[in-house]
Amino acid sequence: MLRILRDLLRYNPEFRIGVVLVGFVLILSVLASFSPYPPDQVYVVPPDVPPSPTYWFGTTSRGQDVFWQLTFAIRNTLLFGGTVALISRVLALVIGLVSGYKGGWIDRVLMSINDTFIVMPLLPILVLFYFVMRDSMSWLILALIMACLGWAYDARLIRSVAMSLKTREFTQSSVFSGMSTREILVQEHLPYVMPIVFSTTMNNMVWSIGLEVTLSVLGFTDINTPTIGGMIYWANQHTAMVAGIWWWIAFPTAIVVMTFIGLFLLAVSMNEYIDPRSRLSRMGGAS
Repeated sequence: MLRILRDLLRYNPEFRIGVVLVGFVLILSVLASFSPYPPDQVYVVPPDVPPSPTYWFGTTSRGQDVFWQLTFAIRNTLLFGGTVALISRVLALVIGLVSGYKGGWIDRVLMSINDTFIVMPLLPILVLFYFVMRDSMSWLILALIMACLGWAYDARLIRSVAMSLKTREFTQSSVFSGMSTREILVQEHLPYVMPIVFSTTMNNMVWSIGLEVTLSVLGFTDINTPTIGGMIYWANQHTAMVAGIWWWIAFPTAIVVMTFIGLFLLAVSMNEYIDPRSRLSRMGGAS
């Protein structure tokens, strides 16, 4: 995996741009630890102050510094996307590898469950969960629900790779040498699907962050926890654009767009690397 990342940094400019954009967003999220203001307190600074040397991104109508509030928001948003991606990757890996390798009735049962999750309308289900669990809905519960709903497409992709690996000579040699199913999947097959896991992780983070922002803007999440969607929700509640407080919406929107573009470029670069023809043409042109 380290060799793959080294090749991407060397030969793929889109990957380098993605690293820079995501790196900037990560640095911004780390700055939350140095904020002079608690994230949940209001009217700690003068309200409705435009961007200035004192308040770089201006202040909100709730008396919060947009820059420091944005550091908390992007940190929570990234943690949310990372949590959803991590849990759903584990589900997709386990189900995809086992289904593709074992085949037979195990494959049919797992893929029947998988296809059921694929056809589920996610947004109405999440809204329903919010109304049912309104009093107990938290950042973590929403992440767990989305993770349990966001693995199906990638599990089918991993299954197709596992079915191909099953017919390779090294798999047959592993079986004849007495390796267990778990050892074959972890030691022999997992390294081959890791580039796919990396690519789908980026895509899954884009999906989960976008859906979280949508739900937050609509008020269907815990709006007291600072997130990008939460910032835009409060800006809409205070009619920021009508009042001319454009910076309250502009900067959160710019940061989340930068995050989307960075993650998208990382995913596209890895997809291109997985395709041998694209990889060879890229490296041949660079050399």
